[in-house]
Amino acid sequence: MESMISAGHIREAIEKLPMLSPNVSRLLQLLAGEDYELDDVVNIVKYDAALTARVLKVVNSPVFGLLSPVTSLERAISYLGKWIVVSTVLADSTGDLFSQPLDGYDGQENALWRHDLFAAFSSCEVARFARQGFETGLAFTAGLLHDIGKYVFSPFWKTAAPQALERIQQGSVADYLAAEQALAGMNHAQVGYEMARHWKFPESLQQAILHHHTPQQAPEEYRALAFAAHLGDMCAMMAGCDTGNDGMQYQLDAGYTEYFEITSQSLAQILLEAEVQFKKAVSSLSSEEEVYK
Repeated sequence: MESMISAGHIREAIEKLPMLSPNVSRLLQLLAGEDYELDDVVNIVKYDAALTARVLKVVNSPVFGLLSPVTSLERAISYLGKWIVVSTVLADSTGDLFSQPLDGYDGQENALWRHDLFAAFSSCEVARFARQGFETGLAFTAGLLHDIGKYVFSPFWKTAAPQALERIQQGSVADYLAAEQALAGMNHAQVGYEMARHWKFPESLQQAILHHHTPQQAPEEYRALAFAAHLGDMCAMMAGCDTGNDGMQYQLDAGYTEYFEITSQSLAQILLEAEVQFKKAVSSLSSEEEVYK
């Protein structure tokens, strides 16, 4: 059956996306590096009134039950930790990207956010088992952003989605990614890559997003990062934190063993630590209000 989805229309939707603020772009450039301190994050956020307000709102939420309000950005970031701060800033700066229901995947409101957040903590933990030195912060950011393509792809995918699972069950395609490619002429990873280029993400993050399901195809210098995002994505789905009807419908690339020394015992450790950090972050970023509208 010929696809009714136009790749051209998808690219038009990407071009219409508003640009990220300069401060968020600076933050992404910082996080893509291998050497940065918490003070570097402070020096970016403090010049953006909206981001500062969001961070202070989070730290002063009832969840923390502080005896006195925190008014210093430095103290707030030190208290929250850089992962929660980075998650807050990126979610707040991308509008409804993470919170929008993924109708094409039967994903509920905030499903993408929860999946990406769990994947981010998992990718970060995976990085600790790298055979060679690996920047956990970059792995976290790649995990957090790996599935952004679903935001744009989902509305176009809605009419074709029922055929995807049928094709997988019939064995005519290998997995969900292949079904997307067959039915739409492109897949959510490619859409995410186009979004990352539109927003001028660092090349490392562009490649991790593009190859989070096909890490062996990533350029060698970015392959370990692509595998970290790949494994983080898989861990999130294993934990039941998926984005909808595509949960556990992707193939695991066993080539990760070349870059990471992960046993069944260390996998359990990764999942446990990711869950602890995930629950802490969700509690911190939640309040009586809807966090990301």
